Amino acid sequence: MLTMHPNTANVAARLRELGAAGEVRELPDAAPTAVAAAAQLGCEVGAIANSLIFAADGEPLLVLTSGAHRVDTAKVAALIGVAKVKRADPEFVRAATGHPIGGVAPVGHPRPVRTLVDKWLAEHEVVWAAAGHPHTIFPTSYDELVRITGGTPVEVE
Repeated sequence: MLTMHPNTANVAARLRELGAAGEVRELPDAAPTAVAAAAQLGCEVGAIANSLIFAADGEPLLVLTSGAHRVDTAKVAALIGVAKVKRADPEFVRAATGHPIGGVAPVGHPRPVRTLVDKWLAEHEVVWAAAGHPHTIFPTSYDELVRITGGTPVEVE
C-alpha cells in the first residue's frame, strides 16, 4: 500500500499498540459487505467480522458479528439492559467511530465504544475485520478480537 488512508493508518497503529498479529491489507475493490469481502479473500462469509454500529438508547454500540448472521436487536437490547437498539445512520456511525459504513474497524475510534463480539466468529481460525476504510481489512482470531476490543462475547442472532 503506497499511501495509507488516515483512518487505516490510525487503525494499523492501534493494532500494533495492542499487539495484534495481523497486518492491514488493501483489497483491489471496496468491500462494503461481508459477501464482497469474502469473495475477494476467498473465504467463507462467516469468517468476516461485520462491524455494525447501533444506537443503544442513543449511545453507540459496536456489534462484531459473523458475516453469515443478522443481529437480533431485541435480543441484544435485552442482553445489555437497554430499551431499544436500532441501526445507526451514517452520520452517527462516523461520529462514533471516525470511519465510514463499510469500513468500520473494531478499534481506532475517537472514544471507546461498547462492543459485543458474536460467539459464532470463534468457529473460524482466521477472522477478517475492516481496517477503517472499505478497501482495507486485517486478519485476526476470535480470541484476539475479543482482547483488542475489550468486547463481550455473546450470541447476537
